[in-house]
Amino acid sequence: MTELRGPVRIVGTGLIGTSIGLALARLGVVVELVDGNPDNALMAERIGAGSRLVEIEPQLVVVAVPPDHVGAVVAEQLEHTTAVVTDAASVKSKPLADARGLTQDVSRYVGSHPMAGSERNGPLAARADLFDGATWAITPHDSSDPDAVDLVRRLAEACGARTVEMSVADHDLGVARVSHLPHLMSALAAGTLADAPSSHLELSGQGVRDVTRIAAGDPRLWTQIVSANSTALTGLLEQIRGELDRLLVALGKEEAGEELTAILGQGVSGAIRVPGKHGAPHIDLVTVLVTIPDRPGQLAKLFADAAESGANVEDLRIDHSPGRPVGEVELAVKPGTVDQLVEALTTRGWVVHT
Repeated sequence: MTELRGPVRIVGTGLIGTSIGLALARLGVVVELVDGNPDNALMAERIGAGSRLVEIEPQLVVVAVPPDHVGAVVAEQLEHTTAVVTDAASVKSKPLADARGLTQDVSRYVGSHPMAGSERNGPLAARADLFDGATWAITPHDSSDPDAVDLVRRLAEACGARTVEMSVADHDLGVARVSHLPHLMSALAAGTLADAPSSHLELSGQGVRDVTRIAAGDPRLWTQIVSANSTALTGLLEQIRGELDRLLVALGKEEAGEELTAILGQGVSGAIRVPGKHGAPHIDLVTVLVTIPDRPGQLAKLFADAAESGANVEDLRIDHSPGRPVGEVELAVKPGTVDQLVEALTTRGWVVHT
């Protein structure tokens, strides 16, 4: 087993690179921070993600730069160090092809992809626990050194992630399906709101917030991501186009019920296949709806009262009611604990619906 001793050089101190540095710092691993933007590297250093001045040859290099530049930086690090090199890009085929075009020996390069992040970016958005419990894909190619693969696995585990190993092509199709396509669908749905009348937006509820949340990602960054994964995305978008045509035909019929039900039922079938908490299989939960005043301390009080019931809240969602000084909190619990939660909250004065 290859031991992760360090130093680890992180090239790119945005959200992902800085979070990796913070996670490794918890274990005392020496981290070198490199960034073309000196201010980003300085900020990452100030919050404890590593140091800009490490003179020891790195054992491992993590490339966490924008997708368009990954292959070139990987090749540069392979040429100028003896370290194992990995990257954190969300697409693996293009960086590998670019690196192979710039350097002869890519045996020390093993692609990887931590499946964690947020709409925020930059070093100040970073967290040491960002990868705790997250999935971290490792994508060796046909000439990857087994020891290099093992070291990248040690990196992911040191950051608190669980690893899954897959081919480059399988990874890119997988992320197209579960990440890139949803982002594009969210962007298209959100785009219809850009010129919508204000009166329409006043009707907004949690549904539209859920669908459009990820559309807030940086458009320039996402342009690079989806462009780099165009092959996998094209096939999925053609599938979606076929389903849209089917939906339009159904809506044009006077008796569209059966066809619409089939389309919507397919959506339900897909949704329940999404893994649940901690990667466990999907389980059916019951939603308990609680009306909550929009005042300081009310959310904390609700959580404390829910905890007193003994029921474990598996998930939650907050819906701010337009034009009303209250919100609705949806507490998702296992069916066997619904009654005790409802009784405990009602006894403590909450307005509860199931």
